[in-house]
Amino acid sequence: MAYVLFLAGLAVVLAGLTWFASWARRHGRGSGMAGALAAYEEAYRTTAHQSHHELRQQADRKSESGSPDDL
Repeated sequence: MAYVLFLAGLAVVLAGLTWFASWARRHGRGSGMAGALAAYEEAYRTTAHQSHHELRQQADRKSESGSPDDL
């Protein structure tokens, strides 16, 4: 019986954390954690940090597609 209660409690905690993560993403509250992880990766995992910056640049870049009227 104790195992069932433990697993039920664990499931409730994980569901709550999942809900909080989705809420934070929707409301733009996750940028502090992203910054902290980027600082950690810069110090200890340099290749991951470089990849992070490359992905951010790709996301910020806008595709240059011409208009049909430009012909």
